[in-house]
Amino acid sequence: MIAVIQRVSQATLHIEGALQASIQQGFVVLLGIHVDDTQEDVAYLASKIAGLRIFSDEEGKMNVDLQAVNGELLLVSQFTLYSATRKGNRPSFLESARPEQAIPLYELMIKTLTEKIGKQIQTGVFGADMQINLTNDGPVTIIIDSKNP
Repeated sequence: MIAVIQRVSQATLHIEGALQASIQQGFVVLLGIHVDDTQEDVAYLASKIAGLRIFSDEEGKMNVDLQAVNGELLLVSQFTLYSATRKGNRPSFLESARPEQAIPLYELMIKTLTEKIGKQIQTGVFGADMQINLTNDGPVTIIIDSKNP
């Protein structure tokens, strides 16, 4: 499981022109689910995301987590994170989990992050064509792979 975490000052997510989700200061997390992922991958990544200290403290050092700044979180499933591009120019997505496997893990991630952060998170819609607008703060972008702890 791969998470691409962007520290943002704001973000919105639209589906077919309608606002689905909106956050202020916090994280936009793009989540890729691999065919070999399990509940253990969810637990590992959720703990890392919830504890990630990438907000500035009073000295300007990245030393503060999401809860300390009362930040929000927008979680978006993104199967393209497991694209294979070695052969040709058209990506292959064979390593991405199929919906019947990925949806339960995505829903578990929503539940687990909500519990760890202590408030409801915003989400996209699994499999939908989504448009995300965000202001990356820093910019700060962190990638965490549960298979490479």
